[in-house]
Amino acid sequence: MIVIIDYGMGNLSSVQNGFAQAGFDTLVSSDPADIAAADGLVLPGVGAFGQAMENLRRDKLDQALLQRAAEGVPLLGICLGLQLLFNMSTEMGNHSGLGLLPGKIVLFESSLKVPQIGWNQLNIKRAHPILDGINEGDYFYFVHSYYAKPDNDDVILATADYGIDFPAIVQKDNVFGIQFHPEKSSRLGIQILDNFGRLVEC
Repeated sequence: MIVIIDYGMGNLSSVQNGFAQAGFDTLVSSDPADIAAADGLVLPGVGAFGQAMENLRRDKLDQALLQRAAEGVPLLGICLGLQLLFNMSTEMGNHSGLGLLPGKIVLFESSLKVPQIGWNQLNIKRAHPILDGINEGDYFYFVHSYYAKPDNDDVILATADYGIDFPAIVQKDNVFGIQFHPEKSSRLGIQILDNFGRLVEC
């Protein structure tokens, strides 16, 4: 079972509906016992980094997540969920993240309007099963003001350009992060959720 983690800041129903369109049943839960039993985990998120981490720690979901990730369970962070995978964020102060991916989250500094809201193209940096059926230049839907700066570019699967190149999809071992919203990105977004579901099944 894929468990979508409810920590009070996710667009849970749309993510669950996206997986349903891809043909996968999911459970939305804030119970660490459900996380401990999951075959795959999804960390969605909309809002501020610091509040998100406070909520995860309050309910001891951070430790459950870290334990399962260390055990090799596939974990997918979406939007804010991607950002929480990194060491820290500079959003409204300095806040520690989950530390699953080395690097930090910083504010866009460009002449373009912030936040980025709308469709943007992917630039694929390396092949991976999470990208099966996805081609260079395909469009996905983004809503964010901050972006990830990994310590090591080897974790970047794909980038997008918004005044600068920034990571759109990251991956290290069983940990995945997607900065855009696949559940709002039409057929190709559902394809990515399907790819993650099949990775969980493997």
